[in-house]
Amino acid sequence: MTPIDTLLRNARLADGRIVEIAVRDGRIVAIASSPESYGAIGETRDLGGRLVLPGMVEGHIHLDKCFIGDDWKPHRPCTRGFNVRERVKFEKEALAGAKPIEVRAAALIDLCVSQGTTHMRSHVDVDAEVGLRHFEPIMAAREAHRNRVSIQIVAFPQSGILTSPGTAELLDEAVRAGADLVGGLDPAGHDGDVTGHLDVVFGIAERHGVGIDIHLHDGGQQGISEIEEIARRTKASGLGGKVAISHAYALGEVTRDEVQRTAHRLAEAGVAILTNAPGARPFPPVLLLRDAGVNVFSGNDNIRDSWWPYGDGDLLERAMLIGYRSGFNTDEQLAAAFDMVTANAARALGLAEYGVRAGGTADFVVLDAVNVQEAVVARPKPRDVYKKGRLVANASTPMAVAS
Repeated sequence: MTPIDTLLRNARLADGRIVEIAVRDGRIVAIASSPESYGAIGETRDLGGRLVLPGMVEGHIHLDKCFIGDDWKPHRPCTRGFNVRERVKFEKEALAGAKPIEVRAAALIDLCVSQGTTHMRSHVDVDAEVGLRHFEPIMAAREAHRNRVSIQIVAFPQSGILTSPGTAELLDEAVRAGADLVGGLDPAGHDGDVTGHLDVVFGIAERHGVGIDIHLHDGGQQGISEIEEIARRTKASGLGGKVAISHAYALGEVTRDEVQRTAHRLAEAGVAILTNAPGARPFPPVLLLRDAGVNVFSGNDNIRDSWWPYGDGDLLERAMLIGYRSGFNTDEQLAAAFDMVTANAARALGLAEYGVRAGGTADFVVLDAVNVQEAVVARPKPRDVYKKGRLVANASTPMAVAS
């Protein structure tokens, strides 16, 4: 008989079944509808019929920017409408007087874990002014918190690449030092040179075998043109499944026919789309893209930082906001919103062993709901959170976890 570390009894699955879940060495070794015989059992927990969901996957966050764990900082609006360059200027001024990155990042990680996040992708600023001074503490945070959350790091050129001399070399250095992906930012709108910008981004990715995640705020036909060029380069370089475009506002600003045409190119190339349905901005039509075969996932993006004052790291709330803004009402639509912060995000991050299934990594969230639809609508708390079978947040309170 197989010895197990943890046996979770009376667990409700998303399909309504009440089961027991056996965990060994951080993996789910069995899910059974009736009691099974095991060898030695290290610990038994009775979940009392609470719902067990796969760990939430934060597809887009900025751990180096937040003011969680710091004093309240009032939001400073742009002077003449939203402008990325001015927003970055305000951000740098605010961060200059903020607590150290390691303090704020740890506080945000605690908050996200307490809400049910077990994986995340963090974009980290790399530019000629800050060098790798943001990247290094986030790398350290990834290691320090590895038993509670898995973190992918994107080397992100927040100040541009071509307009910030030396940034291309710093991005390459960050990837060589352990960044999982290379980022980009508005090749046309910020750098004014789509070809030059993408040459750098795809060049680094191809040299080092890493993924790509590009912030794209550029709208209208210009944005669509950039999306199609990213898809073309992805297909040509064989990077399908490893490239994402974050925001892609243009997909929410053009005609349905144009979106469908672009969606087919994205699906064929294997380019994913990240949206957090932000504020009053148009955003990509989730179901249209999904039905065309595009992987559409989500994340909280900025949380209580210089970009906006909102957010508490709750990905179920993010799924609710996406559903609310998209007009989702049916069970199928609510499940689609849930998938964006779980299975779809896991696919975008390349998490092959994800999910509440035999053989999967034992990352899950336990809460009071009858199904995923109720979880999205009600966002119930408290929550218990497990990482590799170990309880890392009890009743939404983060716990210290030994190495």
